[in-house]
Amino acid sequence: MTSEKHKIIASILFPLLFITLLWIIKIIEVYTNLSFVSWGVYPRIASGLKGILTSPLIHEDWEHLISNSIPLFILGALLIYFYHELWLRSFIWIYMLSGFWLWLSGRDAFHIGASGIVYGLTAFLFISGILRRHTGLMAVSLVVVFLYGGLIWGILPFMVKMSWEAHLSGLMAGTLIAFYYRRVGLQRQQYDWENEEEDLNNPEETNNSILPESHQPVIRYIYKPQENNQTDDEQN
Repeated sequence: MTSEKHKIIASILFPLLFITLLWIIKIIEVYTNLSFVSWGVYPRIASGLKGILTSPLIHEDWEHLISNSIPLFILGALLIYFYHELWLRSFIWIYMLSGFWLWLSGRDAFHIGASGIVYGLTAFLFISGILRRHTGLMAVSLVVVFLYGGLIWGILPFMVKMSWEAHLSGLMAGTLIAFYYRRVGLQRQQYDWENEEEDLNNPEETNNSILPESHQPVIRYIYKPQENNQTDDEQN
């Protein structure tokens, strides 16, 4: 129970610290009467490359920040709890790839907000659970779909002010990373009866694998011709 408690605490610690950083930046922006929008991603301009690192930390208003904080906390905790072997690598790749693809494909404007990461985490958790066919991880996939399945509409260019390019870039990044790391971490358990069924479907492979090749019995067939000097009884 103690180890499980520590695992839960460790799972929520990083998302909590990351979200706290977002709120501190917004508070500084508001109380100093400054605007950090120019630190967003501005596509296809060299100075806009810095936004790959900084744009997820900047939000337009409190509503924008709150709408991203809740899914970041939930999805981040799920990522760390169930994928503790690779969560940091996955998070960094999603963070960087979503920003870079946004810089390549976005409209000519400053793009800000952590929604690209939200879409990336959603895609990663959903697709990873399906690919691994692990019961627990597939359950996580269903939870993610239930909570954030409606996010799919965010990749369509319906709202002018919404950076659907950031959403699409995050979705693509999460999908790619899920495929890339599909063999790392928890996997579907292979049961003994499944191995037996595979052996029955491949009888030749099963027979040959009973003994190592060096210990396989050698069979030689010897032909012995019949002798000419046979007795009458033998000839009959």
